[in-house]
Amino acid sequence: MSDAASWSQRAAQVGAVAHDAEDGLRRLAALWAGGRRPFDAESMARLAPYLGFVRVGAGKRLIVQDEPGEFMIVVLEGMVVVERQGAVANARLAEVRPGDVLGEMSLLDAGPRLSHCRTAEPCVLAVLETAQLLALMNDDAHLALLLLAALARRLSLRLRQTSTRLSALLGDA
Repeated sequence: MSDAASWSQRAAQVGAVAHDAEDGLRRLAALWAGGRRPFDAESMARLAPYLGFVRVGAGKRLIVQDEPGEFMIVVLEGMVVVERQGAVANARLAEVRPGDVLGEMSLLDAGPRLSHCRTAEPCVLAVLETAQLLALMNDDAHLALLLLAALARRLSLRLRQTSTRLSALLGDA
């Protein structure tokens, strides 16, 4: 396993450029509207200082399989391909679109990344680093709880989708 790459290191590697925070926040609010405890405008405004907003070109590897996770990404525009490199073959696992999150599992459990994530087209991204998540927990526990609940819902949905696919493969569906 390799050392954890910070977002600033990865941003430099992929040529990420800053994106307008106001526009990024507006996009995030629109994509994350709804749910049981939605982020209102005031919550989004409080969340903004903890996020980075960037543009990344096509064909850039945002997340590297097996590295420890120090950041998560929310896709605001564009598409990211999730791929798993195996001993024998590579598999395309998913196409991630606006509103979807990448890297949250490793951000939360400090485990290694399970796959590679590569931009399939130019993307606008929101990035949350481990240090910013910890600062948010210290500074605004209620807002951190809203964010963690949103991530838990997304993880739950992904697990349900995976379970459904597995059941279909096993002939249980």
